[in-house]
Amino acid sequence: MSLGIARSELILGGQKSGKSRRAELLARDWLAQAPQHRALLIATAQPWDDEMRARIARHQRDRAERVPGLATLEEPRDLAAVLQRESTPHTLLVVDCLTLWLTNWTMPAGVESMDFEQNRALAHNWQAQAAMFLIAIERAPGPVVLVGNEIGLGVIPMGREVRAFVDALGQLNQQVAQVCQRVTLMAAGLPLTLKAPTLKEHAP
Repeated sequence: MSLGIARSELILGGQKSGKSRRAELLARDWLAQAPQHRALLIATAQPWDDEMRARIARHQRDRAERVPGLATLEEPRDLAAVLQRESTPHTLLVVDCLTLWLTNWTMPAGVESMDFEQNRALAHNWQAQAAMFLIAIERAPGPVVLVGNEIGLGVIPMGREVRAFVDALGQLNQQVAQVCQRVTLMAAGLPLTLKAPTLKEHAP
């Protein structure tokens, strides 16, 4: 069954909600539509420790089995530049995930914790990067699928840095949802459409 591919789709959900699997299925459907189609996953995860390295390797193996034609490019920070460089009318881009992208900005490797309220230079750089990213989504000539976490539905975190991160991610999700033609919330492997494209907005 084809899922239907929009010009841009934001897929949100909790841990193991099925959000990455939906992105992979969209890539699979895109590749099956035409022989000239290609699909590229832009991975934002970084191997901070042995557990993360093992997790990334496992995801790569599983993904290669499920969608053999889905290539991978690692980019932890400059997503706008990657979208501008890699997007073509025949290429579907999957960004997985926006939450780790924000983490890479707020908690760079070797730094225990940072947040935008305490670091104005960091906030300025992030806002500029996020603005360029939103523009890149809107201008992308091919379809873009973005995966992110919805983490604001639980209890309010006690730590100031964690609260700042939850706020920043919520703001990022809202901004991306505004520019995407479709927004899907995943729960227990099931999709709930929060925003749907019109017929003329679907990717060819």
